[in-house]
Amino acid sequence: MSYCFSCGDAHAPARHSVLGRRRFLGMAAAAAATVATERAWAAEPAKPGNVMSPDAALKELMAGNKRYAQGLTRRHDFRSERSALAGGQNPYAAILGCADSRVSPEFAFDSFRGDLFVMRVAGNFVNDDILASIEYGVAVLGTPLLMVLGHASCGAVSSTIKSLDSNTTLPGHLPSLVTSLTPAVNAVTGKPGDRLVNATKENVRLNVERLKAATPIVSQAVADKKFMVVGGYYDLKTGLVERVV
Repeated sequence: MSYCFSCGDAHAPARHSVLGRRRFLGMAAAAAATVATERAWAAEPAKPGNVMSPDAALKELMAGNKRYAQGLTRRHDFRSERSALAGGQNPYAAILGCADSRVSPEFAFDSFRGDLFVMRVAGNFVNDDILASIEYGVAVLGTPLLMVLGHASCGAVSSTIKSLDSNTTLPGHLPSLVTSLTPAVNAVTGKPGDRLVNATKENVRLNVERLKAATPIVSQAVADKKFMVVGGYYDLKTGLVERVV
């Protein structure tokens, strides 16, 4: 007769074996159900029209901006979209934009709910949290495109220029913005043209390059041509987005 030294029951080994098999089968069934759900979502995305190549996604994004700038935006029936998006999302583009209240990517690109995966921080630069969000968009949502979007009259870049010129430290946590934006300001100092415009566009370029090289997820997706990173500059007066890179 077998004896379990853990619980002191002579019949326990047999019961433990049965319970172990049941637990294993339950875990296997749960895992299979999870895989099946993921496959079903992949086969039937929330918005099938958003499944496109990086080039097609960029074309769609810029077409939306053109409609917006011309005042020809589409009618957005948000109520009818809710049920389709309740079970998942597959945005066709991600936007890393500034927190500025005058720049709303959803409006600027005439997009519906579930179309854009938007991250915003004053100065539209990459930090660890922003990068993690982008990686989620690439690896989990399958988003094929990201635009780093700077804009005219950016207060974060302007404040960085003033802080550096006057050699003063901004209050609170604002110095962290200055630290992140300083490389762009330094790169254009002394060059011809509007310094604020130049620095804002340079900041876009620097962050595009940083994202392309971000290992392991983004850089691999870029190398496999499954993901594209571009840069844009939003004109507050016209509403048009100019490709920077």
